[in-house]
Amino acid sequence: MKKTTLALAIGVGIAMLSGCSQQLNSSNTTQSAQSLAVANTVQSGIDTENFDQSVRAQDDFFRHVNGKWLNSTDIPSDKSAWGSFYKLADDSDKAVNALIQEAKDSAAQPGSSAQKIGDFYASFMAEQQLNELGYEPIKPLLEKIANVKNYQQLSALMGELSRYNIQVPVGLAVIPDGKDATTNALYMWQSGIGMPDRDYYLKEDEKSAELRAAYLAMVTEKLQLIGEPQAKKKAQTILELETKIAKIMWDRTKTREISLIYNPQTPQQWDKTLGQLDWPKFAQALALPQMDKVIVSQPSFFAELGTLFSQVSVSDWQDYLKYQTVNEFSNLLSEPFAKSHFEFYSKTLRGVTEQQARWQRGVRLTSGTLGEEVGKLYVEKHFSPAAKDRMEELVKNLIEAYRISINDLDWMSDETKQAAQEKLSKFRYKIGYPNKWREYNFEIKADDLVGNVMRAAEFESTRQISMIGKPVDKEQWEMTPQTVNAYYHPLKNEIVFPAAILQPPFFNMEADDAVNYGGIGAVIGHELGHGFDDQGAQFDGDGNIRNWWHEADLAKFKTRGDALVEQYGNYKPFDDAHVNGRLTLGENIGDLGGLTVAYKAYQLSLKDKPRQVLDGYTPEQRFFIGFAQVWRAKVREAALRERLVTDNHSPAEYRANGSLTNFTPFYEAFALKEGDKLYKPENERVKIW
Repeated sequence: MKKTTLALAIGVGIAMLSGCSQQLNSSNTTQSAQSLAVANTVQSGIDTENFDQSVRAQDDFFRHVNGKWLNSTDIPSDKSAWGSFYKLADDSDKAVNALIQEAKDSAAQPGSSAQKIGDFYASFMAEQQLNELGYEPIKPLLEKIANVKNYQQLSALMGELSRYNIQVPVGLAVIPDGKDATTNALYMWQSGIGMPDRDYYLKEDEKSAELRAAYLAMVTEKLQLIGEPQAKKKAQTILELETKIAKIMWDRTKTREISLIYNPQTPQQWDKTLGQLDWPKFAQALALPQMDKVIVSQPSFFAELGTLFSQVSVSDWQDYLKYQTVNEFSNLLSEPFAKSHFEFYSKTLRGVTEQQARWQRGVRLTSGTLGEEVGKLYVEKHFSPAAKDRMEELVKNLIEAYRISINDLDWMSDETKQAAQEKLSKFRYKIGYPNKWREYNFEIKADDLVGNVMRAAEFESTRQISMIGKPVDKEQWEMTPQTVNAYYHPLKNEIVFPAAILQPPFFNMEADDAVNYGGIGAVIGHELGHGFDDQGAQFDGDGNIRNWWHEADLAKFKTRGDALVEQYGNYKPFDDAHVNGRLTLGENIGDLGGLTVAYKAYQLSLKDKPRQVLDGYTPEQRFFIGFAQVWRAKVREAALRERLVTDNHSPAEYRANGSLTNFTPFYEAFALKEGDKLYKPENERVKIW
């Protein structure tokens, strides 16, 4: 049961974020630097060495700020992308690795954090043992699949495999009920394909055909590695079955629509929907409790799956499940399995040329499996109370700026403003780390990697299942402290900032406020903005799906959103591929709203303070430079093409320039005028929040 996948799908906006400067000519600024106090005692926080002065700020601010870095930086061979965000993630891995080594080398008591962390990591690093074992650790699962005789047994087996995160067409997750956000409910989500998106199976262009051929070769190879006879024929059958599943899936744009994906059904209705896929058998294998409803996210998919299930032979489903099992565990088996997995998922799909170092893969697996166990150690070593206090101050300032911004809107009625203010007043925020730490009560052995991962998955499945129908734990986090990221959870109406993102260029304790408001301030504003984006705005302050909009205001809101859809849909990283403006709308609203509110908060912070020029830049200019710095990133072509299909975030350069071209204070700070490439007439600039 993969909770995170569904949580993201229903709107937990994860903000993937990515300095700078020689002084602009005085003719490029609206405020002479001579009218400001000049100070050199405070760090500006901008990286002047990354500026490309051959690119005008008014034409391409992203490249003006980051151009030298973009031109001189190579993406590491084991990465699909590189930049501010990715470097911090790498640094976090190194910090966690040092903590793991300490745990591994300590004389830890059985059951202690150090024992669990050290032994889990050691089980992944036992490369020689894993190579000797081959696929022996998953043979019991493969034998169970081989022994299935009928559709009832097949249904039960799919439920059992779900406990170990093995992919089947029925995805499940336990999260707050969208119409009663105080109580957890079981959601059903479409699943069952091995490539990143349905489009990979259905598009008829040459690139898609090449990817399908590469995928078929990988499926064949993995079946051969487990000794399956007629592997090539079976691989073709598996691809055809996954294609049938892809054809009945909803596309990503449709699955963003909150109004479409909340569909409660009684267990009896749900069982009938699934046809010969025997839900009681599936549920029994998962040890699900009695429920009065389940929430079905894509009803037509499951209705058609109910028909498809019995049209596909039991033996074809067995081959499909064997492949899904070996695919799930490939990176935990001997080198041939890991290599096959890397060659398709990293090299072919994302252009990565070298497998990531084993220590780093081990760190990420350990950190992902024992997240808060590792997080406790990370926070003790790497997060200061002073950083948390400064961050809380920024969050409060951003919330106040959002309150003022809502009141100042000229397109919204007082009735809707009042409802928006009520929601804003109920926002919760979490910074750094949880108030209470999770426990991981399952056995971990230094010589049993696959067993460790299976026990971890089963423990997590049992934990989630135990929450069905129970009150929501509002102290629970969806990310670990060592994660370089942030998120908004619409069903809890909360914004969350893990400790690891509170570092430069996002957050710099030594720098002046301008870059911090432009960096982490815009991130805070972005996450707040998810509460008011095209989908988040359908939830109230208590996390329930409820329309709190006046009808005329909602129509204006949608019109403004449609203008962003058109703007971003016109961005083309490649001649044959463009940004999906509808898929990325929520993130684009978040980016624009985050920029707007962070700037307002920064202006409020300047009240009664001396205005300083640092590194030749005014406070306003430094704010925008700080904003552009966080988006500094390069992505391999193959990876970017994948993201255009699967990612609800726009590419980094459009997240920077796209927001700025709509924001009038940016025009004023850098004297944009008609004829500049980033210029838009004022009546065409999109303002939402």
